[in-house]
Amino acid sequence: MDPLSALRDFTIRGELDKITESGNEVRFGTDYNFPSSIQTAYRSKQGNLYTLQTLVFFIKNHSLKHTDYIQSARSQGIPTVTLPDRKPIFEYLTGKIDSSDQIEFHLPQNTNTSLDGSHNETVSVGDHMLNNYDINVNVRTDDDGKIAENVENLDIISLIKAGERPLKDREALLECKNIDFYSVLVSSTRREEERQRIESQQRKDGLVAKNRLMGVDERGLGYGGDEGFEAAPKPKMLQLKGGKIGEGVPIILVPSAFQTLITIYNVKEFLEDGVYIPTDVKVKSMNGVRPECVTVQKKFSRDRDQVVKAYEVRDKPSALKAEDWDRVVAVFVLGKEWQFKDWPFKDHVEIFNKIIGFYMRFEDDSVESAKIVKQWNVKIISISKNKRHQDRAAALEVWDRLEEFVRSRSHS
Repeated sequence: MDPLSALRDFTIRGELDKITESGNEVRFGTDYNFPSSIQTAYRSKQGNLYTLQTLVFFIKNHSLKHTDYIQSARSQGIPTVTLPDRKPIFEYLTGKIDSSDQIEFHLPQNTNTSLDGSHNETVSVGDHMLNNYDINVNVRTDDDGKIAENVENLDIISLIKAGERPLKDREALLECKNIDFYSVLVSSTRREEERQRIESQQRKDGLVAKNRLMGVDERGLGYGGDEGFEAAPKPKMLQLKGGKIGEGVPIILVPSAFQTLITIYNVKEFLEDGVYIPTDVKVKSMNGVRPECVTVQKKFSRDRDQVVKAYEVRDKPSALKAEDWDRVVAVFVLGKEWQFKDWPFKDHVEIFNKIIGFYMRFEDDSVESAKIVKQWNVKIISISKNKRHQDRAAALEVWDRLEEFVRSRSHS
């Protein structure tokens, strides 16, 4: 089968996803292989024959606007289909029309003529010559030099079979001709390096937070704006060791479900920068890498000084140890009962007496969305869907409520 017919067949069957390009070849599933630069039988109105690579890229991207299609093709170094040819090519490849004047399937050409007026013809099919297969077609020429085909000797089936190429056999599969696994190795190595970098950064954030908190407790050093450490010891410390709050960095829990506004992906930007970024946007920017733990920091005013407080944000309560629950100070609720399954508390009253709860919602959401939450001792925080400059006020309200709760809990 010629490249154009193969592409039309796969397009009509809706199997464009099976057409892939590897190296300098275009593969039609396991059925056909053709060189990417091979010319098809479709001639543009400008006179040139379109290559297979051009037509494959066009039919896969025909839904794009012509300007966007041209920019995308040029960025990949692929010749484009002209605007006048878009519609007729699309209609032919999708089966809306069966033929076109622009399609030129070439008949065998005369190459060798014997002395008695007959000649042996070598037929070109794709990028192969039929004489490589030792198949010759006898034709005759008349007195005017025109070719008169000998119908009896012209075996169409032989011509077709002669133009066929074996796609794969056992040896070809093992040899992987024109294919190597270097790109796979590079890709997997990059992903592993990115994973290790993120894990290293998370460990570093946790260590920095722990050192800062230990520095505040043991030396009484605050963090003051642009001045860095202050030499004078401070009488009041934000982190309490051996108090009602467990030792170590306090923990904030967020839901692992995507249908909530605040998740492990966007909590850092919201609490530290006062900017709400939708979870799906953050997931794409992080290439789908899911952090196990995120450290967020906040500067609190304490006796005319600024003290930095760090929190761990997690979304897997089941991974917490018994002693870790003493460090949990806040939770962003989903508004579903199952969120608190297997928590070490007997009911919601005990949960929200020991942990401050926040429920994030869009200000124009229906009242029904917060119907269950209103029965709990939870603070409802509303943000706008579009006015991002209002996010900071919502984040500050969370911090104010949290600071007040931690203060009251430490004195209880």
